[in-house]
Amino acid sequence: MSDSEQRQLHVPYREYHSQNNSSPATTAAAATAAAAAAAAAATALVETDALVDLSIAPINSSSSSHHQRLSLHNDQPPSPADLLPDVEFIPSLSNDQTLAIDSSGIDRESQPLLGRLELDVTFNRFPDDPQFSELVWQAECAIDNGVYPERIYQGSSGSYFVKNPAGKIIGVFKPKDEEPYGRLNPKWTKWMHKLCCPCCFGRSCLIPNQGYLSEAGASLVDRKLSLGIVPNTRVVKLVSEVFNYPRLDRQKARMKQAIMDQFPTVGSHFNRIGLPPKVGSFQVFVDGYKDADYWLRRWESESMPAHLSREFQLQFERLVILDYIIRNTDRGNDNWLIKYDTSVSKNGIEQGEVKIAAIDNGLAFPFKHPDSWRAYPYHWAWLTQAKQPFSEVTRELVLPQLSDQNFVQDLCDDLYQLFKQDKGFDRHHFDRQMSVMRGQILNLQQALKDAKSPVQLVQMPAVIVEKAKGNGTPRLFSFSDTFTQRFQNKSPFFSWC
Repeated sequence: MSDSEQRQLHVPYREYHSQNNSSPATTAAAATAAAAAAAAAATALVETDALVDLSIAPINSSSSSHHQRLSLHNDQPPSPADLLPDVEFIPSLSNDQTLAIDSSGIDRESQPLLGRLELDVTFNRFPDDPQFSELVWQAECAIDNGVYPERIYQGSSGSYFVKNPAGKIIGVFKPKDEEPYGRLNPKWTKWMHKLCCPCCFGRSCLIPNQGYLSEAGASLVDRKLSLGIVPNTRVVKLVSEVFNYPRLDRQKARMKQAIMDQFPTVGSHFNRIGLPPKVGSFQVFVDGYKDADYWLRRWESESMPAHLSREFQLQFERLVILDYIIRNTDRGNDNWLIKYDTSVSKNGIEQGEVKIAAIDNGLAFPFKHPDSWRAYPYHWAWLTQAKQPFSEVTRELVLPQLSDQNFVQDLCDDLYQLFKQDKGFDRHHFDRQMSVMRGQILNLQQALKDAKSPVQLVQMPAVIVEKAKGNGTPRLFSFSDTFTQRFQNKSPFFSWC
């Protein structure tokens, strides 16, 4: 038996104490009449709090003899029931782990969760981001304790405010099957759109029902470039009664639970008792932010302090870089947020802060540039800040990385690891998505070198950078790092929407 199969049996044992403390010679003499002594000895059972370690391991003679010492000190022999040990199984731990039942670490398997039998608990654990893992664990505990997510009524998809056990909103969960064109979208507007306007249904440049990957992908790009404007977003699995499930799934869950209650032996063979978990994007909730449109309208009549205006310009440039790289097709002024604070210190010095949070990144990473009806422009291109050239601070932040082809390849590899989680993943479509992104990076790299403005950046022709094909060239030569670029000739019918 391997070490991983070993278990520790913690047994509360009972000792037999003799009334007479006999010497070794007396003990040897008594051993010759063992049968008579055993029948006549007075024994009593005394329970102690000691724990005996019965884990599977080599046992030496001294420890073996210690556990085999039995002392007698009462008249009645112990009953068989008293001799049975109380056995409790505790999972084996590695050398670098400690037992913590209520922690979010190794024993999360023991924590209750709807559908836990099917849910792989390692899916929601991120070794490189323990803070995020803890946040998701709090959401799971809240659901187990009856603090359910709350559906967000704005928007065109089924998205939910996720809370911690105290009832505070800590994140936004967007299930894959409740996306705008998902089969379980609870919003009727998109259903009417599909029914009444099938010719204009969806966005032809995007892969359907992969918005949750786009949300997580935007966060990945943000982390790689150290932009710091996208709230941390990753792919997780959650289950809750408030999510939109088919009636059949709910009936099956109720039936299985009834069988489990009445016939536990039969119910123990079910792979899952509760509702099936849903995969989707989990984005950390940000406090104190408002829609960008709210502050932009106020700033038309109220000017910002000079130092905050400069800070906002730097944050805005990072938003432009993110949206352009991922080719966000849905960046209106209502789906990016601004936090604005104009506090004044006791010394009368103006402090305050201004920050941008880029949310709603689910309609990005197209596999081709928009070329049919709509152009899906960036709405920030009409702002005053978009007419100013990129600052030196922004160029120093991202230009060295974007100019490094190894960095760009690492970014594509990380996105591949993320996108391939989807059951409908298609490598050909992914390569086309990366071709569009490489073209966007090429244009952005040139605009930063030439100190262009965001307006001039979006006016540059769309470029697609594709991997070159061998076309029968001998295998000794590798085309893995060879790319070709081409411009898109076809333009959408409407360029303003």
